[in-house]
Formats: sequence, structure tokens, C-alpha cells
Amino acid sequence: MHKPILLGVNVDHVATIRQARGSSYPDPVHAALQAELAGADGITMHLREDRRHIQDSDVERYAACAQTKLNFEMAATDEMIALALKTKPVDVCIVPESREELTTEGGLNVINAENNLTITCKEFNQNNIRVSLFIDPDNAQIDATVRTGATVIEIHTGSYAEAKTLEAQQHELEKITSAAAYAAKQGLIVNAGHGLTRHNVAAIAAIPQIHELNIGHSLIADALFEGLPTAVRTMKAIMQQARAAAS
Repeated sequence: MHKPILLGVNVDHVATIRQARGSSYPDPVHAALQAELAGADGITMHLREDRRHIQDSDVERYAACAQTKLNFEMAATDEMIALALKTKPVDVCIVPESREELTTEGGLNVINAENNLTITCKEFNQNNIRVSLFIDPDNAQIDATVRTGATVIEIHTGSYAEAKTLEAQQHELEKITSAAAYAAKQGLIVNAGHGLTRHNVAAIAAIPQIHELNIGHSLIADALFEGLPTAVRTMKAIMQQARAAAS
């Protein structure tokens, strides 16, 4: 029997629409609850330092009413660490962050930040908050992740999603497949995400070591035309069919 694959829904871009007008709607917490009812296995919220979409109150409100789990995506800053310790999400996913970028452009350099990340992971582990590090598919970064005490990685799939040719996409897929297998052998839980759509997700979902995919932008885009529940159900069905076919 194939291992199930989980879908985490990122609702950041519901907040992007809200913030464009400075209004009180649409509410990303309402979107999160709709996504849960449609089959999402978790909800991701990325609170950026510049508060361009998700706000502190969104994280706090959803953490208080979540029916699945909150994956709190954050930079490893004192401010974000303090908020995570206050709200106690099930997971935190530590990502690199630059105010100039439109979206996260690559994985953490865990090797360079290993000492600080080790301190951060220890604090979260002591508070029963599971830590994921968002990294590129690179074995040296995986080894460094193990040394920090994090128990989860999220493999950055952006290069795969943005590949311009089938050959380039296949090359990136092979890197992700290899990294997922290597990380699982090191005892890590393996998640993945970034740039995934219903058109490119199947090959990633078929990788047997991947436990969960976190998807946001394309789901919210699809939801504009067909509603969020339908978009979530369709994405999850594609993922599950790909996993089943690969078993």
C-alpha cells in the first residue's frame, strides 16, 4: 500500500488581496477553514517582516481555531521566534527572507547559519514545536539540517517549477528525488513546495519519501475561477492519484 501524501494549503495570497485595498476582507482565516473542510491536511501562513500579506492577528486567530494544524512559515528573527512561542503552532518552517523579493527565491544556507539555527531549533524543540528548514535539494544542506536538530525539511521545488525545457525540468526532478531519498535515510520527514501547480505537481507527488506538499499561489489563482474548496479537492486528488500510480 502506498504511503499517503498530505496537502498543506498556503493562504498568504488571500491576505494579499485584502491588503491591496486595506480592507477587512477576504479573510485568510475563513479561507483556511474552508480549505480544511475541503480536505487540506494543514494550513501554512508566512508572516513576513514587512507584513505584506499575513498579519500577526491572522496567525493568532487561526492558531486558536485550527482543526488541522498551522505551519507557521517565518524568518529566524527574534520577533518571529517570540510570536511562534506565543501561538504554539504544530510546525514552524524557517525560510530565508529578503524584503526585495516577490516570493522566496531559494533555500536556506543552513551550513552558514548552522550555529544560530541550532539554538533556534533547540528552543522550539523544548516547546514541542516541530521545526522544518526550507532548503534546496542538496545533500550537504541536508546533513547540516540534521546537525541543527530540525526533524523536517521542506525541499524548494522552485527550480523544477520554473524550468524552461523538459530536459531542465527532468534534471531538477532527479535532484529532488535524490535529495528526498537521502533525507529520509537520515531520519528526516520530507516535505516540498514552491511553484507547484496542478500541471506540474504529479511528478513531485509521486516521490515516495515526500510526506507533504505545501501549495499556495496556484491554488488561490484556481480558486478565483472555481472556488477554493474545488481547487483544494482537485489538487489533492491529482496528488493522491500520482502517489497511487507510483506505488
